[in-house]
Amino acid sequence: MTNEQKPKQKMGFTIIKDDPTDGHKGFGIGSLSLENVSPVIIDVDEGLAKIEIGAMHARSDTERGIKFTLNREDSAGGKPYWLVWVTIDFKEDGPFYAGVTACEMVVNREKRRGYKVLADHVNRMDKSMKRHIMVADMDDKSKKILAEFLSSHNKEMWERSEAKLHADLVV
Repeated sequence: MTNEQKPKQKMGFTIIKDDPTDGHKGFGIGSLSLENVSPVIIDVDEGLAKIEIGAMHARSDTERGIKFTLNREDSAGGKPYWLVWVTIDFKEDGPFYAGVTACEMVVNREKRRGYKVLADHVNRMDKSMKRHIMVADMDDKSKKILAEFLSSHNKEMWERSEAKLHADLVV
């Protein structure tokens, strides 16, 4: 079998699994678990939202092969995207969307250039993990796409989520 025939192996991994202390004391105590955080990428033009685990390490299909800069002109004419960090938590009656934060991204495939503020992406992931809802920066079309995605992905989790999430995503 030649290299051309083999499907490319995709490797997914969790940064910190379950209980970081796992019975021993010392290194890792108080570490945040990233286990319940998922990156959702919204393609605004296509009207699509999908989970892209690779975005945890800035290696999603959307980001691959793109050189990102802080200069919007570098990616002029590119497609708008939103990277949304979704954190799931649990209540007595079940899981819910606890933290939802959105970060802007522009990708110009032709130029192989993109715009994003990496520090903002990291800070918003942290805010999501701390159970914040931050979607006010999103345009109406993107809010609608996200609301439809979250509710169709798991209706019960959507219904158990905070009223603020529902209110902030109303168009």
